[in-house]
Amino acid sequence: MTRTEELIQSAQAGDKAAAETLIQENKGLIWSVARRFLGRGTESDDLYQLGCLGFLKAVEGFDPQFGTQFSTYAVPKISGEIRRFLRDDGSIKVSRSIKEQAFAIRAARSRLTNALSREPTVSEIAEETGFSPEEIAIAEAATAATESIHQENGEEGFTLENILTDTESEDKSLERIALRQAIERLSQREAMVINLRYFHGLTQQNVSRILKVSQVQVSRIEKKAISQLRILLS
Repeated sequence: MTRTEELIQSAQAGDKAAAETLIQENKGLIWSVARRFLGRGTESDDLYQLGCLGFLKAVEGFDPQFGTQFSTYAVPKISGEIRRFLRDDGSIKVSRSIKEQAFAIRAARSRLTNALSREPTVSEIAEETGFSPEEIAIAEAATAATESIHQENGEEGFTLENILTDTESEDKSLERIALRQAIERLSQREAMVINLRYFHGLTQQNVSRILKVSQVQVSRIEKKAISQLRILLS
């Protein structure tokens, strides 16, 4: 087993020092990928931090049995994290402070996942970062990537896929890119409601507090957005 594989194994077991050592030893690799995205409106330090998040995801998911070098495995993870941010950052404009909170939350989520060998709870992330659960929800929703239509809504257990299809006989393999493009055609507020409700599992009441509108308004926005998505995806 190589030194890198030993460090990866330790990091996957929750050793934060090993993870930090891996980042330092691969700083050049992370920067080399991050520099490809300069000139797109995001500062170099932010690109590097995003690259570090992608790198940590590579550490978390790497298996020597893949039969490839770790650096080869890590590069698409690093670039993917940056591409995801640049793609989604253009849909809903958020403040720098919210972006910085989102960076901290993502890093904490990755650390806790490695340490706990499971997805951390919101309360655990709150304790790790010092942010309130509501601050975490706002930051993640504001910078969220539209990653999956299969994630369950926390209130009722529905998935966005089930909302968008009327019967079980309909095709349930909707392409992610089609959904992404459809959501991009919604208004900013409609897209935010869909993200908060179906990608982050928030109740309409919580969404109303975040958007500073009534719960009735949230319900109307949600119904209109879903109706439009059905048309766009039909």
